[in-house]
Amino acid sequence: MKNNMNIQTFIGCESSFEEASTVLFGIPFDGTTSFRPGTRFAMQAIRQDSFGLESYSPYLDRDLEEEAIHDGGDLELPFGNTERVLSDIAAYTKEVLDSGKKFLMVGGEHLVSLPTIEAAYEKYPNLHVIHIDAHTDLREDYMGEPLSHASVIRRCFDFLGDGRIFQFGIRSGLKEEFEWAKEHTYMEKFTIDTLPQIVQQLKNVPVYVTIDLDVLDPGTFPGTGTPEPGGITYKELLAGIAVLQNLNQIVAADVVELSPQYDPSGASTAMACKTVREMLLTLTK
Repeated sequence: MKNNMNIQTFIGCESSFEEASTVLFGIPFDGTTSFRPGTRFAMQAIRQDSFGLESYSPYLDRDLEEEAIHDGGDLELPFGNTERVLSDIAAYTKEVLDSGKKFLMVGGEHLVSLPTIEAAYEKYPNLHVIHIDAHTDLREDYMGEPLSHASVIRRCFDFLGDGRIFQFGIRSGLKEEFEWAKEHTYMEKFTIDTLPQIVQQLKNVPVYVTIDLDVLDPGTFPGTGTPEPGGITYKELLAGIAVLQNLNQIVAADVVELSPQYDPSGASTAMACKTVREMLLTLTK
């Protein structure tokens, strides 16, 4: 499988694959987007805008320049074949994990989290998932299609099972999804206030963190495909990421659903850049 090796890399991620402890890579895929497409352009915009960002995080008091992080570029993916796309993503993710490295994947729409979470589960069978999002993503299918960004967490449940999925910030979904979640996932609606308690509960088990940026209120973050009013602030998201530092076995993560073209101000891309920096430093702690 080929990666599109970019002329630019994300700021502070210049280590080689061999020397890196953490790998950053992009998935430019939005093939099942049900409303506004464009997440395929996210990583390109994030890399370019990262050079307006400092490599140092005053929130975490750590610097990307002091870590061994490799920017693996974007995967080259076929058009029109979702199953092959997911297979290619899984193959690359397994290569990274088999090399003893952690990873941060940047989408792309949320369906691209399915193969990366499954690959992490295969390496860490006791994997637990922290899911920060506006949407439940628990549909059995979307218009008859089980492989959809609207059903990604339900597909993860298929192999993870009960007691492994912890959802935060959720404020949109079918009534049936909310009812189903009562029996099968932990769900905090509207806010992420209970994240510190759940992090303490998961402190010593392998954890994968998936952040859908539409958890943010669209008044703050309009650059996404399915904006949902009533979301959290960016300062609340940063505080949530700071809480993740208490996890002892965070093994991988992703940041998905930036559609940069819907926010010509560049503010949404700037927030996505900072989120990527904070999550890279979270993985390398």
